[in-house]
Amino acid sequence: MDRVPALEEPLKKLLGGPTAKVMADHLDLHTVGDLLHHYPRRYEERGQLTKLAELPLDEDVTVVAQVADARVHTFNAGRGQRLEITITDGSGRLQLVFFGRGIHKPHKELLPGSRAMFAGKVSMFNRRMQLAHPTYAKLGTDAAEDGDAVDIDSWAGALIPIYPACKGLESWKIAKAVDAVLPSAQEAVDPLPEALREGRGFVSLPEALLKVHRPHSKADIEDARERLKWDEAFVLQVALARRRHADGQLPAVARRPAPGGLLDAFDAKLPFTLTEGQEKVSKEIFDDLATEHPMHRLLQGEVGSGKTMVALRAMLAVVDSGGQAAMLAPTEVLAQQHHRSITEMMGDLAQGGMLGGAELGTKVVLLTGSMGTAARRQALLDLVTGEAGLVIGTHALIEDKVRFHDLGLVVVDEQHRFGVEQRDALRGKGKQPPHLLVMTATPIPRTVAMTVFGDLETSVLDQLPAGRSPIASHVVPAQDKPHFLARAWERVREEVDKGHQAYVVCPRIGDLAEDGEEAKSAKGRKKAEEAETADKRPPLAVIEIAEQLSKGPLQGLRTEILHGRMQPDDKDDVMRRFGAGEVDVLVATTVIEVGVNVPNATAMVIMDADRFGVSQLHQLRGRVGRGSAPGLCLLVTDMPEASPARARLNAVASTLDGFELSRIDLEQRREGDVLGQAQSGVRSSLRMLTVIDDEEVIAAAREEAAAVVAEDPDLDRLPGLRTALDALLDKDREQYLDKG
Repeated sequence: MDRVPALEEPLKKLLGGPTAKVMADHLDLHTVGDLLHHYPRRYEERGQLTKLAELPLDEDVTVVAQVADARVHTFNAGRGQRLEITITDGSGRLQLVFFGRGIHKPHKELLPGSRAMFAGKVSMFNRRMQLAHPTYAKLGTDAAEDGDAVDIDSWAGALIPIYPACKGLESWKIAKAVDAVLPSAQEAVDPLPEALREGRGFVSLPEALLKVHRPHSKADIEDARERLKWDEAFVLQVALARRRHADGQLPAVARRPAPGGLLDAFDAKLPFTLTEGQEKVSKEIFDDLATEHPMHRLLQGEVGSGKTMVALRAMLAVVDSGGQAAMLAPTEVLAQQHHRSITEMMGDLAQGGMLGGAELGTKVVLLTGSMGTAARRQALLDLVTGEAGLVIGTHALIEDKVRFHDLGLVVVDEQHRFGVEQRDALRGKGKQPPHLLVMTATPIPRTVAMTVFGDLETSVLDQLPAGRSPIASHVVPAQDKPHFLARAWERVREEVDKGHQAYVVCPRIGDLAEDGEEAKSAKGRKKAEEAETADKRPPLAVIEIAEQLSKGPLQGLRTEILHGRMQPDDKDDVMRRFGAGEVDVLVATTVIEVGVNVPNATAMVIMDADRFGVSQLHQLRGRVGRGSAPGLCLLVTDMPEASPARARLNAVASTLDGFELSRIDLEQRREGDVLGQAQSGVRSSLRMLTVIDDEEVIAAAREEAAAVVAEDPDLDRLPGLRTALDALLDKDREQYLDKG
């Protein structure tokens, strides 16, 4: 039987079952290698104490501090006892509280003047921060809680690593576990090619692991971090470079628009000229379509920059060449909206083969899950015969029954809403791999584009079409200044009086079915409660807010609701009437977030705006100011002025630059979210690299990776790199990276 490599050894063999179980369940650490790559979050220096003045509320923290005083208080007529210990670090003071029988050990051990590491969740009591029943390990003696001694001499001259921890497994316990597996670091296989490592002056991987866990100086930490960041960036970029290389080997049908064909006829009908940006991006796309391997291009652009127009021209070019083009939209509302706007833009060119249709025209069909049987049967027939050159649909396009005559281009709108399997299923419907155009209205910083979309060529539309109006954005602090909210509703009435329309957006639907679902699990309820604001108010809901507005500040206005649980025909009817100006105010969930285009809508009020992400707020705001009249977006919140949520809303209100906002959004999120942790269901591979701060590392790693893959696509001469790649690309992650 083969010996298990040291780094693949299960942790329970070395650490025992209970510790290994906590590590697996809470930190997703299963093997020796996993634990060696669980890096310290920061380091404490002897004599340098954590700033107690900057502790975050409701977070698990580890602090190193000195006991200032300790007092036992009695309550309940002497029947109960409470130990209050004050610790200090020179910058501030923090209270520790122990109750009942739990007071005796800390009272005996935590004497004034003693120093220790303390771990617990920061809470607030009587307007003072505290740690209730923290775990602790004394520094400088053999006495420590649960028998875990931390001898200060063992840290002599070194830095104390503080690890990302969890309940039941404090930082110092993780440090002890790391000590047990650290000798195995010597067997770590180095993924970097030797020439690259020596050329850049990096330490070896075993040395980097040793230095990151047990540094003797800040220079050690720097050496280790520099090396480990490079590993993460390089291995990821090699995976993406190999994907690009493999895509380049696939055959595809070159699709060139016919002179005097459908595209030329469409362009001749346009009532406006394309922006410089649209012309440039269209050329990049047409150049890709003319090649005999599949295009894999990401088209990103500001809200309202005209991406749909660029995508439609690409689709018409493919129809010109005898092929078909499919656009995949994430929601029925958006699919219907695209179908409506595309058929309107094309006019008689969208009525190919029909009475009154243009000679050069084609059929544009809609395919969604809720269509009637007859309409669905006709749509499927039009696709398989090639009658329909263009199809716009939801995930219904992916079903097995759907067959194409000759699928030449797949356009995926708002790609982050689709799983990889869905995109691949649609691409698999071509006789040969179709060209792929991925669109997103969420601006993506260059570094994220190089990591998340590193296998796609990128086109950016950052110029708004002529005639688009500016949008004024303001934060409305409803709790602090209720008259501001009253004024917000007055502004909505003023816009309607001018002949315009408005959106009101809420985080929740609020119907009984939804509330019943939410109440199904006690765990779900507890999480929801923890996530709520201090007053425990649930998020505002469409149904309740619509009723309040109709009876109150917006009485007399034509108000309708729109949310994802409505029947598709009802949703379409509401959107059609709103688009036709028959509805003054639309109270909706984020179902209107992307693609909805009503130029007459000038105002938007977003309730509980603090419950939405930065990019989502920017997307929502982009629904107004789409015509010649200026737009207004009001961000309503109950959060206090000094809160992080208010800072986030102020940032959104202060700029219309989506790229700037995407940086802010990214800085406030974990790297795992960026790499699609929720989408791929696997742990983020990034532990040391930060995609915003390490742009230079990522760019350099991308170049090196491209060179390595060009020379040795199968990495036959680099077994260490192959091993690292296999570890990164478990089945789920490989699918996730397979954007193309």
